[in-house]
Amino acid sequence: MKKKSGLVVLPVFLWLSLFLVVPMLIVVGISFLRRDELGNLIYQFNWEAYATFFDKLYLGIYWDTIVLSVLTTLICLLLSYPLAYYIARSGPRMQTWGLALVTIPFWINFLIRTYAWVLLLRTQGIVNNLLLDLGWITEPMQMLYTKGAVLMGMVYTFIPFMVLPIYVAIEQMDKRLLEAASDLGASPSRAFWHITLPQTKSGITTGAILVYVSTTGMFVVTDILGGAKSSMISNIIQTQFLGARNWPFGAALSVIFVITSLVLIFLFNRAMTTRVDRVKEGRI
Repeated sequence: MKKKSGLVVLPVFLWLSLFLVVPMLIVVGISFLRRDELGNLIYQFNWEAYATFFDKLYLGIYWDTIVLSVLTTLICLLLSYPLAYYIARSGPRMQTWGLALVTIPFWINFLIRTYAWVLLLRTQGIVNNLLLDLGWITEPMQMLYTKGAVLMGMVYTFIPFMVLPIYVAIEQMDKRLLEAASDLGASPSRAFWHITLPQTKSGITTGAILVYVSTTGMFVVTDILGGAKSSMISNIIQTQFLGARNWPFGAALSVIFVITSLVLIFLFNRAMTTRVDRVKEGRI
């Protein structure tokens, strides 16, 4: 039986090794190389690429990336949980419509959806014209090419990645526990904190990881909605590989990005586990 299980897992292991582990090891190796004036790799071990990262410019961009990604994840969580809860607790017909509305954005090309925000937020765009017609503003506001526009675009893009895992977790939870809590006199809020939230921890964690990792690696939204005033570490990595031909520095940024993401994901998962344990013990 164990031998058959091993044979089933073997293709997955080979696939992950070939397309995940091996490319990552190549990136790590390139990060320790040098380059000449033309951008050609020089196979000489050094730490120059990692030392460059500690320049104030790149540290500031990396900090902005983490802040934007965390804010996007938190906003998506706050908006998605009530929506996913409502859909999961609705009837079959409403669930079908709710899930369809959540997934409709995936039916449209990502670039088209992002450029649609440009039409909405630009100085002569739909939002400014509507506010001017209503008399709420006297002159157009600068909404495009700001950090707020980037944050809005990120939340809009990745909110389905948070809704769907939470919906699945709520749908799969044991509803009999809520009925038992109601019979024992527990208020709806107390039942939520002590029953619903602990049982949906897996959905919250999965959604948070999907949104955070996707946000930190996104460079299209910042390019289109942020312009030159907003830049994330993913934009710098793209520039180093495709424009500046500085592969060692781009690889070093990629390695630092992966390590930082893994650490933050571990801390978030640990914090969620600790909070759920405290809720179960009745200390919250």
